[in-house]
Amino acid sequence: MLILGIDTSCDETAAAVVRDGTEIISNVVASQIKVHHPYGGVVPELASRKHIEWIQPVVCDAIDKAEIDSSMLDGVAVTSGPGLIGALLVGLNFARAFAYGLSLPWVGVNHLEGHIAAIFLEEDPPGFPFVALLVSGGHTILYYVTGTAAFELMGQTRDDAAGEAFDKVSKMLGLGYPGGKAIDQLSQKGDPIKIDFPRAYMNNYRFDFSFSGIKTSVARYLQTHSASFEAEIPDIVAGFQEAVIDVLVRKAFEALQEKGCNRLVVVGGVAANSALRKRMEAEAARFGVTLYIPSPELCTDNAAMIAAAGYHHLVKGERGALDMDAFSKGAARKIVKV
Repeated sequence: MLILGIDTSCDETAAAVVRDGTEIISNVVASQIKVHHPYGGVVPELASRKHIEWIQPVVCDAIDKAEIDSSMLDGVAVTSGPGLIGALLVGLNFARAFAYGLSLPWVGVNHLEGHIAAIFLEEDPPGFPFVALLVSGGHTILYYVTGTAAFELMGQTRDDAAGEAFDKVSKMLGLGYPGGKAIDQLSQKGDPIKIDFPRAYMNNYRFDFSFSGIKTSVARYLQTHSASFEAEIPDIVAGFQEAVIDVLVRKAFEALQEKGCNRLVVVGGVAANSALRKRMEAEAARFGVTLYIPSPELCTDNAAMIAAAGYHHLVKGERGALDMDAFSKGAARKIVKV
């Protein structure tokens, strides 16, 4: 079953063709980094306009690279949320019209579900159940996953997501956008224990996260060291990154202990961070946990993961409603059973 996936949830226009939810036939991502870099973050209006400009050529490119004709597709899956509303609407409306024109079944996919589905595009996917840590620019969430699209929410951020904190700290330091990659690279030149930033373990909320405090701590450090912090930037970002990773690792492994589970999946854009991957690998070896992290290109936003998630919904007979709308956060998809 060949599924065309489309994702326009933020600042990347993406399309992919995936077979049976597990095999990537093509995967095309058009990045808007150069568009948003001067602003230090994503400008929603600019993102939406670029999606309008790029959506058709990106989809056509994905179909061409799959070496198929559009008539060979069996369905379409598109991100319906969460994300930037204007950006989402571009992909959602294009997918709806594309599927209607070809009389194809289509379905809206939750972007977060897509991130978790990315692990099933790798050669050795996990069995169920497993604990999933989803850590990205907009979300930091712990799930207990017991089956396809069967998620138990264990905890989530109460303010900033981890990736958001990376971007904001990067902007404070003038390192540019995207902040995660800049901090990951520069931190390798710094001492992660020289500057001790606070960890918000939130012991009364065992599986929830908070990263606004560390962002504020970095800002205050810069204010009180305004005359000298330039030379300390590698140490600052290394210390900041170490504090964030400490929290992510501790809570993920506490969640495993809570559920008596020995399989951990780490997904989302921040899962591409090299220091986080190394720490997770070390802790997994220490506690006898089997760790699954997608390749870096499947951690960041892409359409292959949307096609992988959408495949299971289409097989179950779920279909997108003609009046389905995009959602920015929290809402469920509107589904019509056939």
